[in-house]
Amino acid sequence: MEKQKVKGFRDFLREEDGMGTVEVILIIVVLVGLVILFKNQITAIVQALFSKITSQIDKM
Repeated sequence: MEKQKVKGFRDFLREEDGMGTVEVILIIVVLVGLVILFKNQITAIVQALFSKITSQIDKM
């Protein structure tokens, strides 16, 4: 009976089915943190790009 418990515990430790989900969640958390940290810089870049696009369209 004890050997079955040890084998079951070893199988549990080797199982990697949930690792993909955990990795994706960690990546999303890091990306959200970076966006929050650099929000002002990202906003400035996007506004500059849109104003440049708008001025280029007006020239056409």
